[in-house]
Amino acid sequence: MHVPDGFIDAPTSAVTGVVAAGALAVSLRGARRELDDRTAPLAGLVAAFIFAVQMLNFPVAAGTSGHLLGGALAAILVGPYTGVLCVSVVLLMQGVLFADGGLTALGVNITDMAIVTTVVSYAVFRGLLAVLPRKRRSVTIASFAAALVSVPAAAVVFTLIYAAGGTTDVSISKVATAMIGVHVLIGLGEAVITALTVSAVVAVRPDLVHGARGLRQRLKLRVNGELVDAPALAAPAAARASRRTLWVTGLVTSLVLAGFVSFYASADPDGLEKVAHDKGIDKKEEEHAAAGSPLAGYGLRDVSDARLSGGLAGVIGVGVTVVAGSAVFWAVRRRRSAGVSPASTAGTGV
Repeated sequence: MHVPDGFIDAPTSAVTGVVAAGALAVSLRGARRELDDRTAPLAGLVAAFIFAVQMLNFPVAAGTSGHLLGGALAAILVGPYTGVLCVSVVLLMQGVLFADGGLTALGVNITDMAIVTTVVSYAVFRGLLAVLPRKRRSVTIASFAAALVSVPAAAVVFTLIYAAGGTTDVSISKVATAMIGVHVLIGLGEAVITALTVSAVVAVRPDLVHGARGLRQRLKLRVNGELVDAPALAAPAAARASRRTLWVTGLVTSLVLAGFVSFYASADPDGLEKVAHDKGIDKKEEEHAAAGSPLAGYGLRDVSDARLSGGLAGVIGVGVTVVAGSAVFWAVRRRRSAGVSPASTAGTGV
């Protein structure tokens, strides 16, 4: 659903840019409360994982594909404020390095893909957890539903933005029908990916999943293929080793998905591209400012082999995103630490 340059006029793009900047400022402050020494590394990994999975377009209808947006996944794993930052880092890397999503439309994309999906999904997620049994399975169910709703919600918001500042004269009702219809199908794929990923992390380290913290379950460790209670005295050292294992596993998975599996992704246009072409939204699309980038189009320039070119671009993208994301989240974490005075932590065990 990356909006290119030329779809939305300059005044509306500027307004969404202001909205995005304000939301990012709020998210930076909120992320200080969500991030700690355990979760800051995970946040950078989540951004890299979202980048990798967004390269895996899956077919949803004849001639149409979809891909993960990632707002629900990020919000549930690392918190809504940090989730907005995760998806925003991904969008920035995609726009600047890969010419995916217009630079003048960056505010539109952050507003729609980072803010809307995160806010809507986390509200649905928390609402469902309030009525479901307090079990790990409930986290998976709520994750599925939250992700499913977030994608058509983003389609609705795009339609509203286009109604306010679209550059072509098209029927908004037809655009809304087409956008919502195809993105409900894409939402099913989003829901499956989100639920499976959240379930996998909850099974190994539920204490690291922001959305599962209220379950107050004792730390479990996987020993010889079985989950057992972690001994109280061994928990700190074992937990650190478990976090490292989770981080390395997640990074390797991201690299494999972006560097190898992405070659087999659907080549069909995604939901927005298909609707834009069919309804005439793309008549005034402009060439991307970074079209000359060595990584534009998710391929490495001057590498003739398509499989190798795409794989190298994917690996580079994951690497750049995890470094950029980790730098942002460690900086936010350090700001939080600097803001805590010795007196405020005395006697608290911090």
